[in-house]
Amino acid sequence: MEAPYPRLISVEPVAPYTLRLRFADGVEGTVDLSADLWGELFEPLKDPKYFAQVRIDQDGAPAWPNGLDLAPDGLYEDLIALVKP
Repeated sequence: MEAPYPRLISVEPVAPYTLRLRFADGVEGTVDLSADLWGELFEPLKDPKYFAQVRIDQDGAPAWPNGLDLAPDGLYEDLIALVKP
């Protein structure tokens, strides 16, 4: 089953707790996760070196070595909301 949103094709850390994302339809931008880094799984991401280990996992989500992944559809919607007037 195809995802109801475009595929995430690029993720890179660009600042502490901030990711630059690019989707297959050309939507791209940055998301600041600093307000979301609470809880046991998010604790390691407070270390900038660990945060920089982000990659796209087999399901197309930004993910880290501890198994934490973020919902790409939610991130896509966040980016779309930033560009809507």
